[in-house]
Amino acid sequence: MKIFLLTHERELLRVTNTGALVASLVPEIVERVVWQRNAPSSVLLEAIRCEKTVLLYPLEVEATQAEPVTAVDNIILLDATWQEARKIFNRSPYLKDLPRAHLQPQQISQYQLRRNQLEGGLCTAECVVEILKLKNYGDSAERLETAFTFFNSSL
Repeated sequence: MKIFLLTHERELLRVTNTGALVASLVPEIVERVVWQRNAPSSVLLEAIRCEKTVLLYPLEVEATQAEPVTAVDNIILLDATWQEARKIFNRSPYLKDLPRAHLQPQQISQYQLRRNQLEGGLCTAECVVEILKLKNYGDSAERLETAFTFFNSSL
C-alpha cells in the first residue's frame, strides 16, 4: 500500500501542516508529492495508471459508488487547506476521473487549528490514521495517532 500526499506548496511552510508529521512517521507507506499545476509528478501519474488507485476526496457521491479503502493499493490524499484542496482538484484533470474512496470516521476531527473547516472533515494526519487502521497497520496508526495528539496540543 502507498499513500500519496499531493501537497500544496504553501503547506510546506505551515507549522500547522500535519502532512509533514505523517511523512516523517510512516515514510515506508507515505510519499509526499508537491502539487504543480503544469507539471504533474511522474510518480503520481504512474500510480494513477495503476489499477486500484483512488482519490480520497469528499464529493457528492453515492456510498455505493465509492471504493472501500480496504480494496485499493494506492490512495491519493490532498494535503492542503479545504480551499487549496478544491483548487488542486479543479485544476488537475488527471484527478477528475479517478475512483473515489471515502472514510466513515468514528469521531469528529480533533484538529481545530485552522478556520473554515469542512464539517465532518478530517485533517491529513487523521485521514492517514483512519486508513492505516482500515488496512491493518495498527502499530503505525497508533504511533501516528499519539504523535498527532501531541502535535495538536502543542500548537
